[in-house]
Amino acid sequence: MTDFSYETQFGRSDGKIICGVDEVGRGPLAGPVMAAAVILPLDISTALLTKIKDSKKLSALQREALFDPLRSCCQFAIAEANMDEILKYNILGASMLAMSRAVASLKTKIDMALIDGNRIPKSLPCKATPIIKGDNLSLSIAAASILAKVTRDRFMQKLAIQYPGYGWEHNAGYGTREHMEALNLLGTTLWHRDSFAPIAELKRKALERCA
Repeated sequence: MTDFSYETQFGRSDGKIICGVDEVGRGPLAGPVMAAAVILPLDISTALLTKIKDSKKLSALQREALFDPLRSCCQFAIAEANMDEILKYNILGASMLAMSRAVASLKTKIDMALIDGNRIPKSLPCKATPIIKGDNLSLSIAAASILAKVTRDRFMQKLAIQYPGYGWEHNAGYGTREHMEALNLLGTTLWHRDSFAPIAELKRKALERCA
């Protein structure tokens, strides 16, 4: 059940500032990884709370409908790790970096960060606890998952205009059949992740053909 149990455990009802943190974009073959950190207010409306769920359990239309109401009522920050950082630190390290940046970008001092997953990012400016499947348990993490997902999807939709043919406007860079067929036909772009096996293999074959 997605509720405030973890937030309450760490003192939300007593005035402690709790943020939820989640990332999106670890699996795609293209695009940055993004993370959001969200502080839900004590007076958030019940009507809005009942709609907040893990972003994966919401349709694109449902996520879009929640995006502006969440932004208008809560404190939040969104950050990313770019293509060079994914290559340098691997996707896990880049995800941790994006989450650290999101928390550090919040303008309020945080007492506890609830992190989706089983790891705590390094260099956080506050205490933190990891929560496995936290986006399905904590409303704060679920809200972060929605903001991160919509932001990244919108970013990939804009990239799709610059790089047509890969289907990024609806596959968000994941390795769908359409995306893979386009890679074989069009080749890679500067937004593709060179360290990911399908992209590395395509580049290797391209070099062999040029040799």
